Amino acid sequence: MWVPPEVKDPILLHHPTRKGVGYFGAVRLRDGKFVFQREEGKFDGASFWSFLKALRKSSCHAGKKVILLLDNAKYHHARLHKQWRKERDTRFHCEFLPAYSPELNPIERAWKLTRRISVHNRYFPQLGDIVMSVENQFQLWTKPNDELRKLCVL
Repeated sequence: MWVPPEVKDPILLHHPTRKGVGYFGAVRLRDGKFVFQREEGKFDGASFWSFLKALRKSSCHAGKKVILLLDNAKYHHARLHKQWRKERDTRFHCEFLPAYSPELNPIERAWKLTRRISVHNRYFPQLGDIVMSVENQFQLWTKPNDELRKLCVL
């Protein structure tokens, strides 16, 4: 990409509509309850660790062991939170799925359904409109529900 000499930061050349937002999410397979966290920055070890701590706080109060199914994204294995995961492994275990197997990850089905219900074939003039549509759906799923439970069973 050619950058004029007077432009110091080539990132500023992106089209102003190229914005995005992402989500970390988890579905409790027993009852379909959904937990999510919006991530407007970068998906990295620090942002994932923030989600892990929130997920653990919201899911470990019943005294049952939590097994978290994860793909092999680099930030899932970050050294930043490796010791934290190891210390909590007996009650909050991260199980890594085989590489290149998104069909085994139940959350992928939830992401597909979210896109179909909330954003597919719709025009959104601003990013905030998409966020509102998606998070309205997520809010419906924060209580146990059969729709997600049936969708995500293995």
